[in-house]
Amino acid sequence: MPHFLRPAPKPLTTLVLIATTCVQALAAADSPDQSPPTLIDPDATPQTLALYRNLKELAPQATLFGAQATLAYGYHWFDEEGRSDVKTVTGSYPAVYGWDVMEIELPTEARSENHYRYDFDDRIRWAKEAYARGGVITYAWHKSNPVSGKNFYDKTPAAATLLPGGENHEAFMETLDRLATFFKAHEEVPIIFRPWHEHNGDWFWWGKGYVSEENYIALWRLTVDTLRDEKGVHNLIYAFSPDRSRMYEHEGRDAYFYAYPGDNYVDIIGIDNYWDVGHPGNRKPKEERIEDFVASLELVVSIANEKNKVAALTETGLDRLEDPTWWTEVLLAGINRNETTRQIAYLQVWRNANRELEGRDHFYVPYEGHPSVPSFIEFKNDPSILFEDELPDLYQQSLHP
Repeated sequence: MPHFLRPAPKPLTTLVLIATTCVQALAAADSPDQSPPTLIDPDATPQTLALYRNLKELAPQATLFGAQATLAYGYHWFDEEGRSDVKTVTGSYPAVYGWDVMEIELPTEARSENHYRYDFDDRIRWAKEAYARGGVITYAWHKSNPVSGKNFYDKTPAAATLLPGGENHEAFMETLDRLATFFKAHEEVPIIFRPWHEHNGDWFWWGKGYVSEENYIALWRLTVDTLRDEKGVHNLIYAFSPDRSRMYEHEGRDAYFYAYPGDNYVDIIGIDNYWDVGHPGNRKPKEERIEDFVASLELVVSIANEKNKVAALTETGLDRLEDPTWWTEVLLAGINRNETTRQIAYLQVWRNANRELEGRDHFYVPYEGHPSVPSFIEFKNDPSILFEDELPDLYQQSLHP
């Protein structure tokens, strides 16, 4: 979810990763575990395990580009089959397709009238089509507040009620059953699932301050244990993604591990970073912000290498793209800074809201005629960035048999 909607961090705390983090990151990245990475699901489908291992293997050479809801709508259009603002501008679909399972617990007629209200059957169809072209599918979960019944921004404490013994536990288990059915309906399509994201922030009901660290970990583990072990969903890769803006200097490297559910419950070491790449609340000069961005990438890569997992920039972007060279001078410059930062397996920017339906400018990919189109095309053409038209077969057993 785009970070500009969230309150800026308290100004008294410096929001930079400490210099020692960079040193640790570089040192760890110099000697990553060379054994094939293993998913937390020992019964993962062959395609799912192949995708995971190939993302790890490919990462030092290239980073996959992704976008949210790119097939559902765009800045000037809505519900036009085969269309995507990414494809219109670059000639290719993105390599990674971001979707959401928000309101999956509700019947269709009860779902809210908002930009996410495209049918769940459409998501499955689009996922299968993308998979057939070689693309990668991800799902986040902006779950409504189960206590208040309001949206995911409502801060009413609720997480404890979903745990065993809680008043909403039974309903939550029914929701996980629906979720399992939905993921299984994708059949052979592997899915990167990113639940309970940005939990170190204070904008979601599962965020820091509204749920204890212990209960957050219990909620994450309950989600994984239920889907993987009880419901038999074996096409999922689980991504953990704290938000960069709440990783404070005085916490150092430990900031990443707030409410970390454990190595046996996480496949992808991710980070959501809008803060360092142009967030309006960050008043640092551009050069300093880019250095912080680089440090955040180094951090997640170092952790991923230590644990022999995949590192990813799970959400990022610049709303409205007011910097016309952002793609090359910020995003690409950060990813390509050094051998460590280049090990980010994929990145995903947020969605392009439909201007007419939503009555506002809210987009993360340039549409035709936008000033950042040349920078975006240069970004796409860089050999270190892969869109769908350049992907190897990520679902074979090895890229180098």
